[in-house]
Amino acid sequence: MDRRQALDRLEQDAFEVLVIGGGATGLGVAVDAAARGYRTALVEAHDFAKATSSRSTKLVHGGVRYLEQLDFGLVTEALRERGILYRNAPHLVGDLEFVVPRYKWWEGPFYGIGLKLYDALAGRLNLAPSRQLDREATMRAIPNVEPEGLLGGISYHDGQFDDARMAIALARTASDLGAAVANRVEVVGLEKRSGHVQAARVRDVETGREFAIRAEVVLNATGIFADSVRRMDDPEAKPQVEPAQGVHLVLDASFAPGRTAIMVPHTDDGRVLFVIPWHGRTLVGTTDTPMPRADLEPRALPDEVEFILRNANRYLARDPSTSDVKSVFAGQRPLVHRGGADGPTKSLSRSHEVVVSASGLVTIVGGKWTTYRKMAEDAMSHAIVVGGLESRPCVTETLRLHGALDRDDPRLDRDDHRRTYGEDLALIDALGREDATWADPLHPALPSIGAEVVHAVREEMARSVEDVLARRTRSLLLDARASIEAAPRVAELLAPELGWDDARRAREVADYTTLARGYLLE
Repeated sequence: MDRRQALDRLEQDAFEVLVIGGGATGLGVAVDAAARGYRTALVEAHDFAKATSSRSTKLVHGGVRYLEQLDFGLVTEALRERGILYRNAPHLVGDLEFVVPRYKWWEGPFYGIGLKLYDALAGRLNLAPSRQLDREATMRAIPNVEPEGLLGGISYHDGQFDDARMAIALARTASDLGAAVANRVEVVGLEKRSGHVQAARVRDVETGREFAIRAEVVLNATGIFADSVRRMDDPEAKPQVEPAQGVHLVLDASFAPGRTAIMVPHTDDGRVLFVIPWHGRTLVGTTDTPMPRADLEPRALPDEVEFILRNANRYLARDPSTSDVKSVFAGQRPLVHRGGADGPTKSLSRSHEVVVSASGLVTIVGGKWTTYRKMAEDAMSHAIVVGGLESRPCVTETLRLHGALDRDDPRLDRDDHRRTYGEDLALIDALGREDATWADPLHPALPSIGAEVVHAVREEMARSVEDVLARRTRSLLLDARASIEAAPRVAELLAPELGWDDARRAREVADYTTLARGYLLE
């Protein structure tokens, strides 16, 4: 992806579809629109997946907890989308076994029946059947499980992925299909003709230059910030999104040795907790805390950290403490607020909703990563009508994402974080040969190498040290302190590629250090 070329197109061309927002939903819409053959543009004010879409639990799943709420429609849709994503992005989505430990006799039949229903709802797209495990098999599957009182467990399967790398794959897929895609382009206003939204006034964040992007239809896919865009269209628009914060702690691999995750079906407040192996670390979460406002860089609350540790310790033989946390990250879900009802976030809708304003602004809110493709399809169904576009069928159900390899390709080593590059692994390897120093790790505690930094800026529109360490690689989440120590090397690699002088390099390192300290428990 070439940002300069994309900016030229955004300013000069007329588009049929303009998408605002470069998270999971917006990128999905851009892929859908471009795949149908519409002239498509997408702008993102910050970086792709900067907010919610890089801060998920890293699962492609149907949502076991929604079975208890009898929301079979939501679960069925998500399980179907899980299967489609597993098929279309083998380099990004893998199969992860979960075990629900049993400490009471009734948990066997209760959760066993529920997970058989989960299998049935997935149908032919099921990853693997659930099964009952005895005590010994449970301890082999999850060696760090609390043994006292353990009776056995129930095994089931769901999908796992790297959310930020998925976002980059979607951005590149849209670009491959002809869309003009650019980050750091902020929408500052909407322009109307005859009362219909037909352009967005934007500002190039890097230069401050403003211009208009023309389109037949504009889609607002900005997640937790959707209401701010809606108010550009209608200052009296009522709030539609209510943020709910989810927090995750990252520990070393010893807390979840092996390849099996733990699903805790009931925590103190009745919600689900996951203990998941991911990129050579252990991911523990999540919380569900109503928040008063949308925040681009939310921070974990002390109560949330304590909640996760307390509930995880009940199921782990070796109890993690705050000193074991390598990184803590928070994200805000864009829950759909319908009718002004107050109460806990579990009472708000987890499904998505498409709303069209009187002036034709199409807004899509809610949903989750797993259903991004269906959300995009639904949004485009409305956009085609609003924009008066020629009707064309959705083709994303069978569309392979950028970099996709066959699932049995030897390059898809599940223990190698670089599998997420798929076919682009060849480009990384070539860079390592171009300069031998680029084959060196960025830090002894991090898996990424210098070639990934160069690849990120040349091919994936990385524009800052943060882009590289937080999202193109996942260094910030894997070990925040190590990522701070790696920042000067990343800045050194980016400087000649982006034309930075020494002052800009120093500023980039300082800015990143300030941000990354917010991911440490200090």
